[in-house]
Amino acid sequence: MQNLISAKAIIEKHKISYQTINHYTNFGLLDVVTKSGNVRMYDDAQVKERLAKIAELVSEGYSLRLIRKKLIGV
Repeated sequence: MQNLISAKAIIEKHKISYQTINHYTNFGLLDVVTKSGNVRMYDDAQVKERLAKIAELVSEGYSLRLIRKKLIGV
C-alpha cells in the first residue's frame, strides 16, 4: 500500500518550495498519484527517493533536463 503525501506536506517534510514541487511535477520529475479538487497526492516513498536523487545530481552539475533523462528516460 502506498503512503500518500500532499504538496503541503512535502514542503514541510523536505523543506522545498511549492514552486519547486510544481516545477518538478510539470517537468515530469514527480508523479501525481491522485487528485481531489486542488489537492495533489504523491507517493511518499517516490518523492523521498526522487528528491534525494535530484539533489545529488544537481550537486554534481547536472541540468534538470539531464536529470529527467536519467530518472525517467525522457
